[in-house]
Amino acid sequence: MGIEIVKGDITKFRADAIVNAANTSLLGGGGVDGAIHRAAGPGLLAECRKLHGCETGKAKITAGYALPARYVIHTPGPVWHGGTAGEDGLLASCYRSCLQLAERHGCRTVAFPSISTGAYRFPLERAAAIAIREISAFLRASTTVRGVTLVCFDGRTAAAYEAALERSRRTDA
Repeated sequence: MGIEIVKGDITKFRADAIVNAANTSLLGGGGVDGAIHRAAGPGLLAECRKLHGCETGKAKITAGYALPARYVIHTPGPVWHGGTAGEDGLLASCYRSCLQLAERHGCRTVAFPSISTGAYRFPLERAAAIAIREISAFLRASTTVRGVTLVCFDGRTAAAYEAALERSRRTDA
């Protein structure tokens, strides 16, 4: 199955797991995080309270509740500080941590939003390249996760991920 890029609403996406671009409290916020919490219903917030937050670059998993996904994998992405505070490594760690959790929970399909590129201001093209690199490397080694979809909120974001995927395919060829 590999990597697919679509424009859409991650809260409506059918996958074994969807990823929430969360804040470190895991208690909801704006953007994708708030939308996922609203769509999942109050059970998600109740379960997240028991997780006691999550460090940037790590991930934790919950049930999907009212979402069409069995699981929600929550990962706090890095806030952009100009590229000198380890942001690239932290973002890469978000993708690896989420995929490792998905594999441990038997997920064959995972859907990601564009982590850290909204309110956290991570440069979109740079984030897309990191995401594609980490997902591609993971899929080459995984025997469980078979497909990853990047569910992009708008056309500009989808185009950035499509371009990163195309560059990756040319490099790998």
